[in-house]
Amino acid sequence: MSIGEVTMLLRGGILQVLTLAAPLLLSALLVGLIVAILQATTSIQEQTLTFVPKVLTILAVLAVLGGLGFSRLADYTIELFRRIPDMVR
Repeated sequence: MSIGEVTMLLRGGILQVLTLAAPLLLSALLVGLIVAILQATTSIQEQTLTFVPKVLTILAVLAVLGGLGFSRLADYTIELFRRIPDMVR
């Protein structure tokens, strides 16, 4: 197994992680920003006001995109297992 093949495997794994995590993180970031602006304008400094909307948003995004993300992860894992005999050579 050459350095190029190892690099391609690592690049594919990092790309999968970013693809799976990006929608969750971006939606939580957007909701957090909106809540922070709301808190700054109304002077409400409640800790649960930032936590609960983020959790609900992440759950909603997981409900909508979870199946697609897990099917992509399963396809990537199956492809890795198919490559194992070629890696040994």
